[in-house]
Amino acid sequence: MDWFVAEHSWLARALFQRSLAAVYAVAFVAAARQYRALLGDHGLTPVRRYLRAVSFRRSPSLFHLHHSDRTFLGVAWAGAALAVATVAGLTDVVPLPAAMAVWVVLWLLYLSIVNVGQRWYSFGWESLLLETGFLAVFLGNDDTDPPLLTLLLLRWLLFRLEFGAGLIKMRGDPCWRDLTCLYYHHETQPMPGPLSWYFHHLPKPLHRAEVVANHVTQLGVPFFLFLPQPVAGAAAAMMIVTQLWLVASGNFAWLNWLAIVIGFSVLPDAWLAPLLPGSATHASAGTPVLFAAVVCALTAVVVVLSYWPVANLLSRRQLMNTSFNRWHLVNSYGAFGSITKRRYEIVIEGTNETAWGPRTDWREYEFRGKPGDPRRRPRQFAPYHLRLDWLMWFAALSPAYVDPWFAALVQRLLEGDRQVSRLLRHDPFRGEPPRYVRASLYRYRFTTRRERADTGRWWARDRVGDFLEPVRLRGSRISR
Repeated sequence: MDWFVAEHSWLARALFQRSLAAVYAVAFVAAARQYRALLGDHGLTPVRRYLRAVSFRRSPSLFHLHHSDRTFLGVAWAGAALAVATVAGLTDVVPLPAAMAVWVVLWLLYLSIVNVGQRWYSFGWESLLLETGFLAVFLGNDDTDPPLLTLLLLRWLLFRLEFGAGLIKMRGDPCWRDLTCLYYHHETQPMPGPLSWYFHHLPKPLHRAEVVANHVTQLGVPFFLFLPQPVAGAAAAMMIVTQLWLVASGNFAWLNWLAIVIGFSVLPDAWLAPLLPGSATHASAGTPVLFAAVVCALTAVVVVLSYWPVANLLSRRQLMNTSFNRWHLVNSYGAFGSITKRRYEIVIEGTNETAWGPRTDWREYEFRGKPGDPRRRPRQFAPYHLRLDWLMWFAALSPAYVDPWFAALVQRLLEGDRQVSRLLRHDPFRGEPPRYVRASLYRYRFTTRRERADTGRWWARDRVGDFLEPVRLRGSRISR
């Protein structure tokens, strides 16, 4: 079965699997740490309420069998522990069926979380992790030679990820075509990082060069993934470098890191051996006939399911980050088809005064990742995902992203909810309930070099108006 084997991909497979398990671990830990505030029985959008409204067929999840806060946390922490064990090499010291079962369990546990996660889990990188994790089931372990078909399916996934992102840009905002999008992007992206201020102030000719490089990497280079080595490896290496540039310039949870991980699967062992000291050379381990049959069946399924993402790629009304089935297999990807030119932020404030007026002392709640205090430098959080911070960015763009979680957030702040308070960087009332809460809309921009030198501020901001007029609790409800 020489046609079935990718002879020079032993190290690539191992690096891919360990790195993917690390991403899984981050995802499960993030789910566990943010669950009670966002999805718990007293959370902003409780899972229990959601399960009463949807069927298993519409949203397959183990939590249809049983759900409680303790059960959800047990699933999340069990997934994290299993992922860490996989990083340590668990799947290479157990028989092939057990190794495949480990990857199935990781996929099933995270699928169960995503499918009840509602708006908090509506990001494209959730589907990307699930699709990548499902393909990992069929990569085998040290008991088998690396299967060429599965590695080609990973290349097909990387192609859709990059090419879909490139097409959505060319079909979207004109600034991608006139090469000016990066005049704005580093400042207006959902969650800037510690270097974003510096990226924003790069010379405009370099910004245009960045856009050109992006178009080449996303629209041209992906086709080379399907050529023989070392061409395919060179194409993947270019994508990895581009993704590292994006990692340095912003916070996109594990999206960029997962693209890098998939890229690892394409690199030839001859390139990886010098970078991985002590890596062993492998003699052929053979391929069990049943395993080969299962991989062939998987390939046939992916080919059939690829009809929908291919049709989407060819459509003038291309959708981005879309799953065509509830199992999140063979999805469409792509982001930033349009670029916001101005940054708006919602600033939530509270007061303990018995009445509010022009002289009221309003104190700000500080979020961990999204901009707040103009003197606070943006921090690096990716690959960790701050879900509340991301939705606050979307809420500032459009009221469509607000319901129903924003009203619940305000109510929890008025109640002094400690679980919600733990999602914040700073609660000015230290978990005690304020009398009133309001939300203001601000226009934010990065300071100039002169302003930064004179004031020490990373941001300049101006209040635009009210996002939510002051409200208080009356019984168990908020009112003005």
